[in-house]
Amino acid sequence: MWLIRAALRRPITILVAVIAVALTAVFAVSRMRADIFPDLDLPVIYVAQPYGGMSPAQMEGYITYYYEYHFLYVNGIESVESKSIQNTSLLKLTFHAGTDMAEALAQTIGYVNRARAFMPPGTVGPFIMRFDAGTVPVGYLVFSSDSRSLGEIQDLALNRVRPQFATLPGLTSPPPFGGSQRTIVIRVDPDRLRSYGMSPDEVIRAVTAGNVIMPSGSVNIGDETRISPMNSVVSNINDLLELPIRTGAGPPVSIRDIGSVSDSTDIPTAYALVNGRRAVYIPVTKRPNASTLDVVSEVRANLGRFQALVPDDIKVSYELDQSRNVSASLQAVLREAALGALLTGLMVLVFLRDRRSAGIVVVTIPFALLAAVIALWGAGQTINVMTLGGLALAVGILVDEATVAIENIHTHLARGVPVAEGVLDASGEVVVPRLLAMLSVVAVFVPSFFMMGVSRSLFVPLSLAVGFSMIASFIPSSSSCRFFPSGSWDGVDRPRALGPTRRTGSTDCGIGTYGFSSSWLRHVGSWSPRIRWSPLASSWRSVSLSAVRSSRRAA
Repeated sequence: MWLIRAALRRPITILVAVIAVALTAVFAVSRMRADIFPDLDLPVIYVAQPYGGMSPAQMEGYITYYYEYHFLYVNGIESVESKSIQNTSLLKLTFHAGTDMAEALAQTIGYVNRARAFMPPGTVGPFIMRFDAGTVPVGYLVFSSDSRSLGEIQDLALNRVRPQFATLPGLTSPPPFGGSQRTIVIRVDPDRLRSYGMSPDEVIRAVTAGNVIMPSGSVNIGDETRISPMNSVVSNINDLLELPIRTGAGPPVSIRDIGSVSDSTDIPTAYALVNGRRAVYIPVTKRPNASTLDVVSEVRANLGRFQALVPDDIKVSYELDQSRNVSASLQAVLREAALGALLTGLMVLVFLRDRRSAGIVVVTIPFALLAAVIALWGAGQTINVMTLGGLALAVGILVDEATVAIENIHTHLARGVPVAEGVLDASGEVVVPRLLAMLSVVAVFVPSFFMMGVSRSLFVPLSLAVGFSMIASFIPSSSSCRFFPSGSWDGVDRPRALGPTRRTGSTDCGIGTYGFSSSWLRHVGSWSPRIRWSPLASSWRSVSLSAVRSSRRAA
């Protein structure tokens, strides 16, 4: 009751509060991160260890075994799953719910370094990454050309576009995919090799010895120290043809005598198809704390800059845009809110025949959604399909909150009582039932806070969206009615169709707190045969007739 009295005494304060909520909601939406899914915080870490030339059995025995042995020492580990394939070992580390994943990741890196001490020489560092639904690609930056090879396209994408692509805010920069890596290939003719009585190992040793990466030295000449460049690395790939393979007695044999050298690509092991054609793409992978809509907007805004970095015969485009899911969900919530407000306002206008009352309902539903957005922002939630789904789910419930108070106030004012007294009495009659109805709906979503793991991460945002919307709808439906009656219901005459009403305590003789009188129900029931909407007319007629019989028995 204190909220109703405060609204009656200080209407300007309530009006300023409504405006403040609307402005704060605009600020909150601009600051909230928009994503496809909420932050799932999956307790999973992946480790990928490459080692070229090893069979699955060798990867299992020489690589995977040592990782499995050492990962069992990590705190909070629940399970270790591994898969050994040719040249690669994949491990999935699952942790118990509630584990500090930052500490778990640090321990995993430490035990990786320890395990590598037992592995074969030349084992490179593995890829260690945390998996989260927020790190999935939100689109693909595609490079295609009708005149250039995939190797050329990949080289340009890797060395020209990727350095600029990595500077965009909120993005990670994986390497391009779909083309083969640029490689200097030496092709050896087996027949020529046999004619010289040589083996392929001799060719490998000659290339290794004749193309050694060595740092430059320095030479002190008088008072100056000069850099002494080394000619151990060829500057032109054609110089590899002159590398000697065999010297000494007999004619010398070089690479030119047994094969050829070309600037080519490695053997392709995977490829990408875009619209049925081979292409190269860079996955647009955002950081977990970045907004999907902001990242996609940044990429689209910089497409012209990326296009200028490559030749004109290479087309750069953005494909498979995943931000459309978030945009579609946001548009669905706005559409449902607009339809709910307009249809509810139309219902109030048809049956209560008051434009100001319909205006209250139309304002209350958007206000509740805006207040819920502010609360979600304060709770650290994001705009995602779960929170938007919760807001859309709450629209149907908000209709009842907005309608019940308006209808009961209208019934009291139709008796001719003063506006302040009618608003206070009518709101007091329905405030407890509306509060209990709101608590009943909110209680349905309370169990989601006791869930664990992914289920909790998914359903808590939905529950918060519904709960905040319900709580926000209770406040304006109890306070905003003060603005409209003074201008529209002060001089309202009692409708003739209502007839005399009888009071029992502080409520009408009818169907309880909703304030319908039996004569009003008879009036609505008499309308139903003339309404063309047959399902709606039948429902209203059956409800009105049963309510009339109940009121007669009560009388």
